[in-house]
Amino acid sequence: MSSLSSAPASTTPVGQLRARGRGRLVDRLTWGVAVANLIAQIGIIVTGGAVRLTGSGLGCSEWPVCEPGAFTPQFHAAMTFHPIIEFGNRMLGVVVGVIALAMLVAVYRREPTSSRSPAVKRLAWLILIGVGLQGFIGGITVWVDLHPAIVGSHMLISLALVAVSTYLLVCLRSPDGQAVPVSSPSARVLGLAMSTVGVLLLVLGVVTTGAGPHSGDATEPYRWALDPAFVSRLHALAVWVFVGLVVVGLLLARREQNQRAVRAWGWLLAITLAQGAVGYVQYFTGLPELLVGIHMLGSALTVVTLVFAVSSLSTREPAPSSRLTPYDDTLAALAAVGQTTTGVHAEDALTTDTPTVDSRPAGPAE
Repeated sequence: MSSLSSAPASTTPVGQLRARGRGRLVDRLTWGVAVANLIAQIGIIVTGGAVRLTGSGLGCSEWPVCEPGAFTPQFHAAMTFHPIIEFGNRMLGVVVGVIALAMLVAVYRREPTSSRSPAVKRLAWLILIGVGLQGFIGGITVWVDLHPAIVGSHMLISLALVAVSTYLLVCLRSPDGQAVPVSSPSARVLGLAMSTVGVLLLVLGVVTTGAGPHSGDATEPYRWALDPAFVSRLHALAVWVFVGLVVVGLLLARREQNQRAVRAWGWLLAITLAQGAVGYVQYFTGLPELLVGIHMLGSALTVVTLVFAVSSLSTREPAPSSRLTPYDDTLAALAAVGQTTTGVHAEDALTTDTPTVDSRPAGPAE
């Protein structure tokens, strides 16, 4: 026992388990809910696009009820499919809200996530508040007969929620310490410029759609009083500037041998080129609904890869702490049990529902 007590803390079983516990940043349930949240945020963009592209935006003439005096669509001989599509999208919005609420509960109740930085909890709150705000804005779009300004803001907030949900995944997989740059100042400035152009690109995309033929309802064709061809060319110009910045960022990452940045920026370039190809094809083929819907999905995926690309330019080191978290205390207790039982190692007593994750910034799934 004397030899054990005199050994450095990092070499004792207790010290090793404590170090391993600090590397266990998120349990599998919380991680699964966070992934489900991101998928749901992307999915609601796709289903919202389906509402718009099928002309079902006013399929339910009221909000929060579907029809005067009826929460759900009323089936009758003259009924079309529009109320079903619109009401179905509203119900999917409820599912998104439930997942966002589960995400908030998980970051407060599940260890080790509940012992993480308050920033993780703030992100979960931001997602839940954003989902609630989206529900209210969805109601306003009905009240104002699908005005393009409200419909456009509805889309932009959804894209912002996709960005926040992606960044939450990055934070969950990274320690809570201060961000440490792993790229040159030039690469970080380029990342800022690329993000700025990316936001402009998304806004122009929404304006372009608002000036196009898909208003969301054939009887209420409110559109921006803009030349669709001019807005489309402006949008295309922003796309090419964005592509140029991404290519330069990828070359810098290769020169600096930042492999995670190479993968992240490579994914961003691939998604952007695919998105641009869909955009050109839909423009020259008269904006068919299916291609426009794919383009909306591509917008969400562009946001996801953009967040991963910017996050790959820095990493986070474990934050120094003068005290152990409740999760670390559990690990230490298990270590003590392992030292006093007959041949049972503490590692074997650990639960297996918490994945070990590295401290490097997350990149897109390979």
